[in-house]
Amino acid sequence: QMQLVESGGGSVQAGGSLSLSCRIRRSASSHYPMAWFRQAPGKEREGVAAFDSAGGTNYADFVKGRFTISKDNDRFTLYLQMNSLNTEDTAIYYCAARAEIGALGASLVPGWYNRWGQGTQVTVSS
Repeated sequence: QMQLVESGGGSVQAGGSLSLSCRIRRSASSHYPMAWFRQAPGKEREGVAAFDSAGGTNYADFVKGRFTISKDNDRFTLYLQMNSLNTEDTAIYYCAARAEIGALGASLVPGWYNRWGQGTQVTVSS
């Protein structure tokens, strides 16, 4: 089955930047919609940014202008560039995909995705 592995998390002071990567297992199917989610302790998992099957993007309001989602199809990798980080960005960040032919995306609803990575911790200190 399709496998996703996140990396790039770590600790950074407020105002700093981090870049996350999601390695995608090679697939013989069409490009699937993919997204980044995050979950802080005691809170629900929330959508951060998403790619639809045609390359269109969708961002949560709280990251617009600060985060950028991108991908490298040749390297089978999804990225999330995070700038101007604040303490509210502290969470475990997950990579997700909707492995379904014909799916369009780009949903920021966790339940719509059916493939998930194990997550990478991002900690922002003041």
